[in-house]
Amino acid sequence: MLPLACDELVLIRHAPADSEGRICGRRDVAARLGDPAAIDTLARRLAPCALVVGSPALRCRQTARALFPGREVPTDARLWEQDFGAHEGMPAQELPDLGPLDRASLAALSAPGGESFAAMAARVTPALADLAARARGGGPVAVVAHAGTVRAGLALALGDIPAALAFEVAPLSLTRLRCLPDGFSVICANAV
Repeated sequence: MLPLACDELVLIRHAPADSEGRICGRRDVAARLGDPAAIDTLARRLAPCALVVGSPALRCRQTARALFPGREVPTDARLWEQDFGAHEGMPAQELPDLGPLDRASLAALSAPGGESFAAMAARVTPALADLAARARGGGPVAVVAHAGTVRAGLALALGDIPAALAFEVAPLSLTRLRCLPDGFSVICANAV
């Protein structure tokens, strides 16, 4: 993997959630940090980050502490995962089958009492834009957050919210965005 550049926004999905296969968007569950050697390898890759910011979720704070030991990691509530409303805490296999949906319909869909991916992206992208401005002036900047947050970053880079739903985002994966004066380029997505 190429070394980090000073103009990058590095989006890191938290370690696997200790959720027993249940939807945990806004549920504050712990992370399973797993293999210390893998965490250490990733931490060494991320050491050049000038600033680290995370979601307030416990799993993100735990991941940030493991990857950036001894560093202060401020949180930003705008980076929280999508609110899955009535589906929070449900086993994934019990989610209702909605049949085939195109990406635009899927991005607009929300569970009862929850938010759609499009609404979540609208909440997250201003935070990412603020952090990108900091990366342009002295990055790289790391963001420890959620799969939805990472996809919102990809939507920002692509200028296409529904298209971001095509990306898989593995736990502890890196998605690297180059912060250009007039937008972004995707260096890599879902790198593990």
